[in-house]
Amino acid sequence: MTREAIDEFRRFQRDKEVNSQLYSKLTVRGKVQVKSSDIQVGDLIIVEKNQRIPSDMVFLRTSEKAGSCFIRTDQLDGETDWKLKVAVSCTQRLPALGDLFSINAYVYAQKPQMDIHSFEGTFTREDSDPPIHESLSIENTLWASTIVASGTVIGVVIYTGKETRSVMNTSNPKNKVGLLDLELNRLTKALFLALVALSVVMVTLQGFVGPWYRNLFRFLLLFSYIIPISLRVNLDMGKAVYGWMMMKDENIPGTVVRTSTIPEELGRLVYLLTDKTGTLTQNEMIFKRLHLGTVSYGADTMDEIQSHVRDSYSQMQSQAGGNNTGSTPPRKAQSSAPKVRKSVSSRIHEAVKAIVLCHNVTPVYESRAGVTGETEFAEADQDFSDENRTYQASSPDEVALVQWTESVGLTLVSRDLTSMQLKTPSGQVLSFCILQLFPFTSESKRMGIIVRDESTAEITFYMKGADVAMSPIVQYNDWLEEECGNMAREGLRTLVVAKKALTEEQYQDFESRYTQAKLSMHDRSLKVAAVVESLERELELLCLTGVEDQLQADVRPTLEMLRNAGIKIWMLTGDKLETATCIAKSSHLVSRTQDIHIFRQVTSRGEAHLELNAFRRKHDCALVISGDSLEVCLKYYEHEFVELACQCPAVVCCRCSPTQKAHIVTLLQQHTGRRTCAIGDGGNDVSMIQAADCGIGIEGKEGKQASLAADFSIRQFRHIGRLLMVHGRNSYKRSAALGQFVMHRGLIISTMQAVFSSVFYFASVPLYQGFLMVGYATVYTMFPVFSLVLDQDVKPEMAMLYPELYKDLTKVWASGRLSASRLALTPGILHE
Repeated sequence: MTREAIDEFRRFQRDKEVNSQLYSKLTVRGKVQVKSSDIQVGDLIIVEKNQRIPSDMVFLRTSEKAGSCFIRTDQLDGETDWKLKVAVSCTQRLPALGDLFSINAYVYAQKPQMDIHSFEGTFTREDSDPPIHESLSIENTLWASTIVASGTVIGVVIYTGKETRSVMNTSNPKNKVGLLDLELNRLTKALFLALVALSVVMVTLQGFVGPWYRNLFRFLLLFSYIIPISLRVNLDMGKAVYGWMMMKDENIPGTVVRTSTIPEELGRLVYLLTDKTGTLTQNEMIFKRLHLGTVSYGADTMDEIQSHVRDSYSQMQSQAGGNNTGSTPPRKAQSSAPKVRKSVSSRIHEAVKAIVLCHNVTPVYESRAGVTGETEFAEADQDFSDENRTYQASSPDEVALVQWTESVGLTLVSRDLTSMQLKTPSGQVLSFCILQLFPFTSESKRMGIIVRDESTAEITFYMKGADVAMSPIVQYNDWLEEECGNMAREGLRTLVVAKKALTEEQYQDFESRYTQAKLSMHDRSLKVAAVVESLERELELLCLTGVEDQLQADVRPTLEMLRNAGIKIWMLTGDKLETATCIAKSSHLVSRTQDIHIFRQVTSRGEAHLELNAFRRKHDCALVISGDSLEVCLKYYEHEFVELACQCPAVVCCRCSPTQKAHIVTLLQQHTGRRTCAIGDGGNDVSMIQAADCGIGIEGKEGKQASLAADFSIRQFRHIGRLLMVHGRNSYKRSAALGQFVMHRGLIISTMQAVFSSVFYFASVPLYQGFLMVGYATVYTMFPVFSLVLDQDVKPEMAMLYPELYKDLTKVWASGRLSASRLALTPGILHE
């Protein structure tokens, strides 16, 4: 109890540390510092860049000129892409920060709910004539546990504490008790029944002579050494030693044992449920390959692309006097160079230009040191040099693409809602007007943009997206499908880039139909999609790009080791299906020889039934399923789905909410009875970590929420290999041997006492003095106990080299729920 009280006190201290973080609160008298725990509904809170948002807020104002900012939501929903949030226009237009107190306005917000992807509210300013009413949606909100990625934001608090979205999506933690402790409790109950039975047998053999009930009580005391009273103390001391060994292991530095009652659980895991973002991956994208159909460029040939781009723009500038841009100059220049060379150069130029134009990336320039307060809102004195530029986008893939175009000579230097500026290798600035932007959605799997080159007035429609979405809408080719498959096998995330030139008349016709569709009150989304699709026909295929999401160090060998140890790995992520599938392949979570069954999107019971039947016919294939389809399957066919999923070598669940992750853990525990372990590094993994039998948190880029809530905290994913194979295995084997020793010891004493009493006509006389027995049960046998706590059957290097040794510990489950400690009586019985 004392040890558990110490663990709880440490958790209290960690919570207090988080709740004591200081934030700036805007008042009539100016800024004051408040603790996050003292923030109340209605407060105006200022949150700086890279600072955590302490409560759910409505976004009123930002230092960014465009009136919008980016936030990182990976601790809330697990998605790596940054979200664009828009300030309420009424408050953003105010001249100064202090004017927020000069207006009479109020915010209406819906009652607290769990859905992190929707919000309904209104902002009303009453002191204007007429009153201003603004509709508030999800893009005007800043949820708690997200991080401000650009500028400084000011918001009004609408939900705090248990009413915030992040807390409502976090399940209540349970008090974890190890399976070994539960099994020993059951064994102790069985030994107590054996004690009572033996005492009754002795009294019966005595013939119930005299005060037999007094003799029964004496026999109960004499045989009481059967019950391993000292086992609990010995085990607790052993667990303290196991935790100390883990934290002092130089091969896994930074490991912290936060729950010291369940180290044996690490030695008997069957299911490992892992997050993706920041756990398996570093969330750092690197551009790896550009394929033009006839030629492919890799990391070692990027300098060729750079020279082609430089030559193209230098020829354009020399032939057109430095004023003409676009695709016309390269075509004019083809006569002055070999045709093949110029054709490749022209195609590279078009591909690079398409990549640098078709995105939602915004270049951001940091304010100079010393610029604080209101001057930030004027956005004055900023450094626009190349060294001071950073890119922000809703996807790290897009940032990687734009950074790559900068490396080959074509740089995005400025962007706002209506225009974009590029800088050529020679330093010339090209301006483009953004006419329309079609953002990426999980349904369309592609994004598009229509731009007008301000120097030539040419209008071009650029589009990029997943190969499955782009293949039907590009012109016929014979290489796209094959090359996409090749890149996917290398673990690269592919994007197909295409374009279509538009005349002024074509664009005006499209714009009128598009505007009309957006104003429609019925089936608006369908009508808008239909108008856009009319434009997405016979696009010219430009290139195929391959981007790699950098994996954490030694992820592949670690996953291979865990698989060889008999541990089934499930990846639960809030990220997109394509991204999750790509990482599953590149990390070798799914081996190259295994098929992948992507569970079709289902919305009804009938569709779920058909899809489950189709999945049932597959053998030895990994399963990929989205959170929405999972919800439908669990609603109607919970047992059937879990039974089929447990037969898969690997399972990937994408678009999972935090509560869904915890629900999956609970289902595995209920349907299989096996021990589960959850590992993650973000706030969206806390529910899963707390629901699992053993929770492991990684302290990384996404903060310390998962690390603080977990039972064990590590620095890198690869450390889990040694934690399980060496420390988990040793802890379980040592505790099982310790339990056997203590129970064996009690059985020996009780058996000697039973023989002694039988020889002397079943007299209830003790064989040894009381102090001798107490000493035997404690001091005299202390050293054998500690020798078991420090015992190791194989060296740590051997345990890591042969993970099958770990598998042997869980094999006994195959013929029913039988465990090593269930066999604790065997040595004693055989000996007797």
